[in-house]
Amino acid sequence: MKNKTILVVEDEVKINKMICDYFQFNGFNVIKAMDGLEAIEKFNDSIDLIILDVMLPGIDGFTVLRKIRKKSNIPVIMVTARSCEEDVLMGYELKVDDYISKPFSLEILLAKVKVLLDRIDFMLHEVKEKKDIIEYNGVKIDKLKVKVYIDDEEVECELKQFEVLEYLMENKNIVISREKLLEEKWGYDYFGNTRVVDAQIKKLRKSLKHKSYCVKTVFGVGYKFEVE
Repeated sequence: MKNKTILVVEDEVKINKMICDYFQFNGFNVIKAMDGLEAIEKFNDSIDLIILDVMLPGIDGFTVLRKIRKKSNIPVIMVTARSCEEDVLMGYELKVDDYISKPFSLEILLAKVKVLLDRIDFMLHEVKEKKDIIEYNGVKIDKLKVKVYIDDEEVECELKQFEVLEYLMENKNIVISREKLLEEKWGYDYFGNTRVVDAQIKKLRKSLKHKSYCVKTVFGVGYKFEVE
């Protein structure tokens, strides 16, 4: 896995060097900026996290963050010599991920950075692992194209039937009550009754043709997509 790249935005020369040296020693690629304008100029897609001082010459850290937030949700830790409530609230309004106050421990700053980057990595991994194609028992759905295939041959399926099938397949072998299907696929504000679920299941089975047996009725409870 490639080393992470951080942008350190700090106008105090000694503090900037101290942070950069420490993170380089701990295996990070570091880009430094001494003021807000330089930070905006140097920001690019290769950067994984920003350590951003609030008090900067020219334009302050909040202005820098506003400009960056227009094009990126990159994790940001703000460094501040002030701990007033207004600064904190302003930062969170601009989606600051964490704060650290001067004077600070480099070990604590490193720990905060690692926690944020680990969380981002986990989220990206979850997104990549989430399949756009689900296939069991010869029944395949394509989430992006909103299409259903039986033995690799496309079949007609209305949107609501697709949504019900998708939910059942995502929860394969789990019995889903009619009420749960109604809540998940028709929404809390739907004031119908569970018969609408039964009607859609009936249509869905017709669309599934010889694979209709995959959608099992659990009498008195609901339905499940059974995978052998």
